[in-house]
Amino acid sequence: MNTASIITCAYVLGTRPEAIKLAPIFLAMKARPDKYRPLLWVTGQHRELLDQVLDVFEMVPDADFALMQENQSQAALVGCILQALDPLIASTRPDWILVQGDTSSALAGALAAFYASVAVGHVEAGLRTHDLAAPFPEEGNRQMISRITRLHFAPTTFALQQLVREGISPALIAETGNTVVDAVRWVAKRHTALPPLPAAWQDDGTRLILTTMHRRESFGTPMEGMLQAIRTLADDEALKLGFVFPVHPNPNVRKQVHRILGGHPRIALLPALDYTELAAVLGECWLVLTDSGGLQEEAPSLHKPVLVLRDVTERPEGVGIGAAELVGTIPDDLIASVRRLAGDPERYARMAQAPNPYGDGRAAEAILQAMNDVMPKRSISNQTNVIRK
Repeated sequence: MNTASIITCAYVLGTRPEAIKLAPIFLAMKARPDKYRPLLWVTGQHRELLDQVLDVFEMVPDADFALMQENQSQAALVGCILQALDPLIASTRPDWILVQGDTSSALAGALAAFYASVAVGHVEAGLRTHDLAAPFPEEGNRQMISRITRLHFAPTTFALQQLVREGISPALIAETGNTVVDAVRWVAKRHTALPPLPAAWQDDGTRLILTTMHRRESFGTPMEGMLQAIRTLADDEALKLGFVFPVHPNPNVRKQVHRILGGHPRIALLPALDYTELAAVLGECWLVLTDSGGLQEEAPSLHKPVLVLRDVTERPEGVGIGAAELVGTIPDDLIASVRRLAGDPERYARMAQAPNPYGDGRAAEAILQAMNDVMPKRSISNQTNVIRK
């Protein structure tokens, strides 16, 4: 084996969504040891949630920094990640560093690579709301990552167009589809066990609604209103809805959710589900209510309509194609949207049958092909993203 020809690629991640979306690429590289040497560097923001996903995909970290501390600021976390990555990059000299999305670990990973003149590959590039406050700090993170990325993996045509409008050369953008489609289909084929749910729901025709809320911009009054709307819908026995609500471990979320929804017979408040259980619920549910980004992509992959509990979304493709509806954060709007779907089977069917705008489940292979076509260059002067006129 000619080891000089093997491409070393380090993955920097710290949260569950990053692990889910990077796993298909990591596994594709791991299956080809003659060509790739994947390294997994974990920062550890979502400790328990992250470890669950790593176990599912059988991904073993090569370095685990475990940097998360209670009440840690974003600035402190980014600084710690940079300090941890600097000597590791110097000792391993990877050809690529791959980051995903818009987290603090993604930003720090990209910055550390840039400072070391290592090529950055940005998975799920080009998502934009053009509002730095929504979502915060994710919108700022992803815009900054785009400025120092060598190769942008855009999940959709819309995302690609956003990058081109910002002056990124089309030669450095690959439209690949979203790796979350690869991941959720991979898991759905292998794991089917639902978490424990009320036994009565199995016999009375209950329609399951997978529900998640955790965005910082939802904290306080917006979340209060959405939770009250969910309780109102659960109170309506004629609808026969059963809300499956994995509660995010953030204390700001957990306290508010349990105060408003706790003890209701039509609402199952569960600890954060592992990814296999989440995929199982997604496969069985009737509808998804979420302010999450990932579920906006995963639900159409399994033909589940989505009501997005946000005022803006960086994933407009699902809304545009009819698979999702942007409900906003007004309680009465959420109640009306759910009742409308429950009373209009044709409307529901149109949403459920809308084509998936996020890809065909082969994004990982498309990313590997793009990396083969654009060889990494150590020189910063050779990594320009700007179209020269």
